[in-house]
Amino acid sequence: MRVIAACRRPGVSIAAVALDHRLNANLLRRWVVAAERAVQETGPIAGRSVAPASAMPANAAFVPVEVQRSPVVTSQEIVIELRRGSTVVKVSWPLAAAAACGAWLGELLR
Repeated sequence: MRVIAACRRPGVSIAAVALDHRLNANLLRRWVVAAERAVQETGPIAGRSVAPASAMPANAAFVPVEVQRSPVVTSQEIVIELRRGSTVVKVSWPLAAAAACGAWLGELLR
């Protein structure tokens, strides 16, 4: 309910709230729309700006999920794998030469 309420504040984008809470923006938008419909159908509840969860469709209820962040892996090389049929070409390029890699890849794909 707090996430939906955060989306309804003036000047706040649903995408920003979704990003802050690690949610899919499209799913959060559906929850906001469902909450707005529920308020229109049942009327606002005193002291609340959104409908209670019981007034929302069962498939739109918010379920908090603990998300573990995976450790950031920093590689020192760029790896490009090209496939054509059964042929696979794998190229490793030093990260320090990323601009040269981009130029090479641009020429290759031209």
